[in-house]
Amino acid sequence: MEQFKKQPRLPKFAVPKRYDLRLKPDLSACKFTGSVSIDVDVVADTRFIVLNAAELSINTGSVSFSPPNSSKVFEPSKVDLVEEDEILVLDFADTLPLGVGVLAIGFEGTLNEKMKGFYRSVYEHNGEKKNMAVTQFEPADARRCFPCWDEPACKATFKITLDVPSELVALSNMPVIEEKVNGPLKTISYQESPVMSTYLVAIVVGLFDYVEDHTPDGVKVRVYCQVGKANQGKFALEVAVGTLGLYKDYFAVPYPLPKLDMIAIPDFSSGAMENYGLVTYRETLLLFDEQHSAASNKQGVATVVAHELAHQWFGNLVTMEWWTDLWLNEGFATWVSYLATDSLFPEWKIWTQFLDETTNGLTLDGLAESHPIEVEVNHAAEIDEIFDDISYSKGASVIRMLQSYLGVECFQKSLASYIKKHAYSNAKTEDLWAALEEGSGEPVTKLMNTWTKQMGYPVVSVKVKDQKLEFEQSQFFSSGSHGDGQWVIPITLCCGSYEKKKSFLLQTKLETQDVKEFSFDSNKSSWIKLNVDQTGFYRVKYDEELAARLRYAIENKLLTGTDRFGILDDSFALCMARQLPLTSLLALMAAYREEHEYTVLSNLISITRKVGRIAADARPDLMDNINQFFINLFQYSAEKLGWDAKQGESHLDAMLRGEILTALAVFGHKETLNEASRRFDAFLNNRNTPLLPPDIRKAAYVAVMQSVTSSNRTGFESLLRVYRETDLSQEKIRILGSLSSSPDPTIVLEVLKFSLSPEVRSQDAIYGLRVSKEGREVAWTWLKDNWDYIEKTFGGFLISRFVSEVVSPFASFEKVKEVEEFFASRETPAIARTLKQSIERVNINANWVKSIQGEKNLGEALQELAYRKY
Repeated sequence: MEQFKKQPRLPKFAVPKRYDLRLKPDLSACKFTGSVSIDVDVVADTRFIVLNAAELSINTGSVSFSPPNSSKVFEPSKVDLVEEDEILVLDFADTLPLGVGVLAIGFEGTLNEKMKGFYRSVYEHNGEKKNMAVTQFEPADARRCFPCWDEPACKATFKITLDVPSELVALSNMPVIEEKVNGPLKTISYQESPVMSTYLVAIVVGLFDYVEDHTPDGVKVRVYCQVGKANQGKFALEVAVGTLGLYKDYFAVPYPLPKLDMIAIPDFSSGAMENYGLVTYRETLLLFDEQHSAASNKQGVATVVAHELAHQWFGNLVTMEWWTDLWLNEGFATWVSYLATDSLFPEWKIWTQFLDETTNGLTLDGLAESHPIEVEVNHAAEIDEIFDDISYSKGASVIRMLQSYLGVECFQKSLASYIKKHAYSNAKTEDLWAALEEGSGEPVTKLMNTWTKQMGYPVVSVKVKDQKLEFEQSQFFSSGSHGDGQWVIPITLCCGSYEKKKSFLLQTKLETQDVKEFSFDSNKSSWIKLNVDQTGFYRVKYDEELAARLRYAIENKLLTGTDRFGILDDSFALCMARQLPLTSLLALMAAYREEHEYTVLSNLISITRKVGRIAADARPDLMDNINQFFINLFQYSAEKLGWDAKQGESHLDAMLRGEILTALAVFGHKETLNEASRRFDAFLNNRNTPLLPPDIRKAAYVAVMQSVTSSNRTGFESLLRVYRETDLSQEKIRILGSLSSSPDPTIVLEVLKFSLSPEVRSQDAIYGLRVSKEGREVAWTWLKDNWDYIEKTFGGFLISRFVSEVVSPFASFEKVKEVEEFFASRETPAIARTLKQSIERVNINANWVKSIQGEKNLGEALQELAYRKY
């Protein structure tokens, strides 16, 4: 018995082949009963069967094993559910015969409130609160619904039967083959599934409406949602039908199932889940309301639908062998979702927006507490934490880098052959490299191992010396310290124009390249830009002369949006790492005053917010000039965009307007605050006023909160009223995210308390955590006071967000000590990694503050920037 405890994986002496699963959920008592018959292949001599189970009560008398071709039934002498290892150990008196027998188990469980396993979600129908039953099994929670081999490599077929109230809709992965009504209950049987992993099994039971369409080759696609919201599913339906066709061609394999259902769940912990044939979503990422959703919501729905449907091939048809290769699923689905969205909505310039993914990956991977893309997982509780920006964003970015290096066509052909070869089974990272190596003849494994097996990434320093360029790579850390990693880097560069291009692999620490062919001279217009279009996952540090030339190129609009983005983002990172003074970063930012591209401006806004916070800690005396400089930076675009949408304007302008106005409100721009207040009043009188369309609502809400104090609460009360009236999740989230921007700590505390109240769904509480800099201390005290409740209430992905959002914004060494002391006795595997990363961020901020305090001419530079005449 002891030999099975504390093991990361189940023993391999018995292998499941088929599950016949029957479940009966009781929605009013929030319980369920079930039975499962599993065809198990006993492949080695054993008297034990060990599988996963957690939080279930096993009906011991029902457990039996019937071997093949024999009338003898084996009953276990001992049935042991080991909760801490989440395993069920069945000990039989005799050795079990080899071959495929049937293991039968009866069990019962609770429909929990933790949004994992088999859980309940609450919705309203005709003003009455009702429960629905929903599953969320990834990564390791199928074991909370039925005993099973809950590992991705243990693929089997699933035959599911449900006993449910006859008035409800009950969905699963496959189409219904039979429905028998028996008074208040009905029994529904579903078609048997193809082989698949347990984490992809899905069941949803509740009251729903749907909209329906078909793909050209006859796959029935439906979007289910709460009764009365069916119209809001039309956009996602359109995207799904288009995307299935695209992927069928791209992967050269048709969608493998007869139907695809997508369903909006009111309580849902992640964004969406790619269950085979029954994809579950948060309402905000599936439903789109023409009148009350913003352009950014539309884009969110499109990219998330494209991401989840990519998984139907990459993840569901071909599955990672173990969670170490989670990135194969997530990095790939992230990358390919941009490919699909770009094909459906070319006017969104989504590949430029992909740079946000790269930045997210670079930001997390610049920490010493990051992890390699291929990460060791030794305990089920550790898996949740690797659903992070390394698996998704860095994963997607290195795939884009590789595609750009190998070429589009060769990459696609090799992928199609990889999917054909591993369909209906499992694969590891090296299987993908092998397929790409075979298709391209390039040393893919050698190149990519440096990116997936070691954590971090390089910064490439470049300087000019006698018509030659000197390159040096070293590991980049946001802390400014030096690592000893080395990479094989696909370098691209252009000189003075995009016609003059050069590329090579940098395989050593130092290398010199001749640029004679580029006639590089001392003329300012002769600039050099590395990492063309930012396809590489690395940062670049230019010597002073090259940096000055690039600033000239930006001011004179000679560079693409992606390259302007890259120069800004790298400079910000180098400044945080104390390798570039803040004065130099601010001078570069001034060159972006006439920037017009959405993604570049969006990143500039996020950089101004971060610099503003750090500067407030380092030099509070300079804040007036800093805010004035930031207002100047965005004045040009704000005036061009105005408050009202222009006839036929682009999707990107619609998204940009809201972001710019929000930034101006936070920096205290009087005109913006007054106009926001006027429009908000009009909105309070008439929710359909053209003065406050969804794209600028967030800006108005944030502006209103800037003047709220404990003695002037009107704006706060009004926003709470709007929150309570709306039944659109996107609107609720917009409001939650705005409330906590109040600069009054008393109000911030009230918002945090509100976020844990029954009025806010558990999954949405995290939107109230991004507090103003004035609210940091109260948020920290609140987190400590409520930690026991938070830990009990929020499972999986959500708990770590509480830690990172509240801890990371601090910037003092004293706070590090406080945080370490508080969590010393409270650390669990589920938050261990996040906690270390958050503490490291506070240390980085504290060092950055110290270095800014040492910049002698900062005040002078800011005075000039704040009052420069354009």
